[in-house]
Amino acid sequence: MTQRPTRILILGGGFGGVYAALTLEKLLGREIRRGEVELGLVSRENYMVFQPMLPEVISGSIGILDTITPIRRLCPKTNLYTRTIESIDLAHRSVTATAGFGSRQHHLHYDHLVIALGNVTTFAGQPGLAEYALPFKYLGDALTLRNRIIHTLEEADIEQDPEVRRGLLTFVVAGGGFSGVEAVAELNDFVRAAARSFRHLDPAEIRVVLLHAGALILPELPKSLAEFAQNILMRRGVEIRFETKLVGATADAALLAGGERIMTRTLISTVPSGPNPLIAMLPLKTERGRVVVDATLAVPDHPGVWAVGDCAAVHDAKTGEPCPPTAQHATREAKCVARNIAATLRGQPRRAFSFKALGKLGALGRRSAVAEILGIRLSGFVAWWLWRTIYLLKLPGLDRKIRVATDWTLDLFLPPDIVQLKTERAFGVRREYFEPGQVVFREGDRGDWLYVVTEGEVEVVRRAADGSETLLRRLTSGDCFGEIALVSEGPRTATVRALTATNVLAVDRDAFQALFATLPPLRSFFEQLIATRSR
Repeated sequence: MTQRPTRILILGGGFGGVYAALTLEKLLGREIRRGEVELGLVSRENYMVFQPMLPEVISGSIGILDTITPIRRLCPKTNLYTRTIESIDLAHRSVTATAGFGSRQHHLHYDHLVIALGNVTTFAGQPGLAEYALPFKYLGDALTLRNRIIHTLEEADIEQDPEVRRGLLTFVVAGGGFSGVEAVAELNDFVRAAARSFRHLDPAEIRVVLLHAGALILPELPKSLAEFAQNILMRRGVEIRFETKLVGATADAALLAGGERIMTRTLISTVPSGPNPLIAMLPLKTERGRVVVDATLAVPDHPGVWAVGDCAAVHDAKTGEPCPPTAQHATREAKCVARNIAATLRGQPRRAFSFKALGKLGALGRRSAVAEILGIRLSGFVAWWLWRTIYLLKLPGLDRKIRVATDWTLDLFLPPDIVQLKTERAFGVRREYFEPGQVVFREGDRGDWLYVVTEGEVEVVRRAADGSETLLRRLTSGDCFGEIALVSEGPRTATVRALTATNVLAVDRDAFQALFATLPPLRSFFEQLIATRSR
């Protein structure tokens, strides 16, 4: 009878997961060839994103696909499951993943489990951010942001209303860490350079704002480097708002603590993400939402379970200090856990994890950066050259290195590309948030959405010829509005304004028309509702 191979399952396609698989392939290559060990990796995507270069996708200085590397090419001996993880059953040593085509779920069993799920973007407790703020973590986020920037420039070029134009030309980034600073630097350079291609735009009209809760951006760096970065950004036109916290958003404004609003159509949030919800579902000891591991990166009381990267609470074995959630540490943790799994299979002793960061680098756009490498502080062009050199060498895959080097060379001579790729998918249903006093739609507007109040209160008013308003009705949770224009296919017959902080469910015209035409009870309900409201 053939013995079943030892199954090692890795969850997550980031630095921790991919480098764990890559290292295990090298260490257990002979066992894998003989069928004694089977490697598997579960990831929603079939590629790994090299996130340090993601901000350069905004400006187009490197190609959209040049920051990613196919996992199958990096880890050819690993079975890749491009699925979303639904649940983890530690008692039965299995993982349930979503179905592909059809409805049958996928159940994966393991002997050793490496949890490398990272963290996720969360806007809990901040009204409107989930609906209107653009996250900046994945490749799709960078492409969405680039498209939004170009779209707002297109709109601003033909907009006649000065107030609307100012909102279109205002770009707000929340978060003064490395992600926020690098994103705002690339955004600022790109939007000011791209504006020159539009006939009616003046780069002087553009406002780029960086919101930071502290008194100094880049708190991970020494004060002198952080101050250098601040001065560079401000000289290039970035408005930095210190000790300012983003607390919410509407469709056309960023809401700040204290009640201040910044009118904008482009709000980017790079604030720290939250723990993956899958971690909270596990019966494991956690520290600030991260899985507690021992010095060898094993999860205590659960043999065969390991955790690395942003989702693991790792402490350095020598200093006892918690390890930061950086790519440097994630890749070293991945290699350490791979060595320890291999040692466990071979009956050898495990090694404790210890690593001292080699340095920190932050790009500031336009051939400038800040860096601290092996205790040496650098800034300006030299730091920028080192930033590009080091990350080019770290970029996985020779083909990607060649592509990025070519892109950087061409970017020195060619103007920025302002092509907008319209990849967004029309949503039949979406959630929206409105602040007190904010108008949902105005009388005479095109009827394109039906709204259902889920929380809060709105008022429906009609304006007379003399400018006075007549209150028609007040609507609260469970009430709907906007149906008259959708059924009649005419303009809005009244104005709706939020009286309190209001959350609504919005159904677009196509989805509403499909339901209205095919569901007689729903059609009867709206016909009676319209008749009642038209009296």
